[in-house]
Amino acid sequence: MYAIFENGSKQYKVSVGDTAKVEKLDAEVGATVTFPVVMTADEKGIQVGKEVEKVLVTAQVVSQGKEKKIIVFKYKAKKNERKKQGHRQPYTMIKVTAIGAPAKKTRAKKAAAETEAAPAEEAKAE
Repeated sequence: MYAIFENGSKQYKVSVGDTAKVEKLDAEVGATVTFPVVMTADEKGIQVGKEVEKVLVTAQVVSQGKEKKIIVFKYKAKKNERKKQGHRQPYTMIKVTAIGAPAKKTRAKKAAAETEAAPAEEAKAE
């Protein structure tokens, strides 16, 4: 199974266990991040649009870094104008841990939330 997700106006094709360099994210090393999926494909076929609306790619941040330096050199012929500039694009290295729908809350968690809310509503009524 693989999925295509979007980040920073770019699309990435990944499978579970893959690592990818994505546009720099504001996340600590070891943090878990999620991305919305554009398309998924597996042995059942390809899903797009409404079929993958709630599907997420979950990944763990492995490292933050910068790409290899590129040189931008601009000049105008016969004018003695020259401009040399370097650039290193920042990136975040991620490792995909799961592809699928987000985990749903269990009934126990919902029941606990309802029992906590009930006494608060009774106190307001008095």
